[in-house]
Amino acid sequence: MTLLHDAELAAAFDHAALSYDRLVAANPGYHAHLRRSARRLRLPRGGAGLRLLDLGCGTGASTAALLAAAPHAEIVAVDASAGMLARAATKRWPAGVSFVHAPVERLADAGVSGPFDAVFAAYLFRNVTDPDGTLAVVRSLLRPGGRLGVHEYALGGRAVDRAVWTAVCRGVVLPAGRLAGDADLYRHLWRSVVEFDTASGFGDRLRRAAFAEVRVLPMPGWQTGIVHTFVGRSR
Repeated sequence: MTLLHDAELAAAFDHAALSYDRLVAANPGYHAHLRRSARRLRLPRGGAGLRLLDLGCGTGASTAALLAAAPHAEIVAVDASAGMLARAATKRWPAGVSFVHAPVERLADAGVSGPFDAVFAAYLFRNVTDPDGTLAVVRSLLRPGGRLGVHEYALGGRAVDRAVWTAVCRGVVLPAGRLAGDADLYRHLWRSVVEFDTASGFGDRLRRAAFAEVRVLPMPGWQTGIVHTFVGRSR
């Protein structure tokens, strides 16, 4: 199948927002792993005095993880899908959290401007048409020395990593998508991982984009070799 991109992908997430949010809510490991990645940013003082960007926030799961790691920070959460943001808006958020509807290519048009002390991006980069262009946008929004944390399905490169991911998708993810009437989106989510950078490849992509101190950190459990945290600093 052809992967979904840009407005087509945003529309698919609009339609799937409710079922996607329910699927995420039923998976406690999903939230635990997001919180682990957010902690790996090592934000000081509980985020006091910091301004953070949650890029590709979806229904707010990554925002909640970032808030748990930095409860005193100002957080600007952005997503291209109005439907996903509508689900996020149904949840309770402190005054320091705001949501903005915008694709990454038009953040400035939506009033999102830097500098930010850190950017957190969960499940974003494999879904953008131009990951290198998105990294350039991120660098432009970070203050010098600002931190980037990426939480992403990026396979470790072993045959078993791809086999486990495909088995999980065929057994759980794809059937859930069909039941919800969102089969095209869930097929995209499966294929987008298979066709994305390996974990080491995405780490190299960050280094080519002039991020320093890049680290590639695995997740525990069955998602070892499937989900990774990538951290780095702007120069």
